[in-house]
Amino acid sequence: MASVNKVILVGHLGKDPEVRYLDNNVSVCSFPFATSETYTKDGVRVKHTEWHNIVMWRNLAEMAVKYLQKGKLAYIEGRLRTRNYEDKEGTRRYVTEIVGESFKLLGRPSDFGQMGKATSQEGEKSDGEKEVEVDFSENDDDVDGLPF
Repeated sequence: MASVNKVILVGHLGKDPEVRYLDNNVSVCSFPFATSETYTKDGVRVKHTEWHNIVMWRNLAEMAVKYLQKGKLAYIEGRLRTRNYEDKEGTRRYVTEIVGESFKLLGRPSDFGQMGKATSQEGEKSDGEKEVEVDFSENDDDVDGLPF
């Protein structure tokens, strides 16, 4: 039977994406991403924030570095990946991260600066209340070599 590994997050960037280049000029960026939930416990409103490590590769990494900034609201789709490594003391460590496959910028047109102004000039209302989505998806379907 087939399995599904899909993660959907809506939250805020904790830092600007940091890009680095591997062999063959392959780009990879990473950044922390926060999702929050609020609930009431014993009559007291409690806010819990969960932090996620996001990694994006190739063209998507380049777009993320260009458009995503600390504090911005975004929608991210990807998959979970756990990897391990040995630290300086020889202890095996495990890291679980989200490998981003697409993202959308969320928010008001004013949140996008020049991009929001260009959208407003095309006939959309610029009342500051309408939300705008900008979609960035990985276009390379054969990234992992799987036929599906």
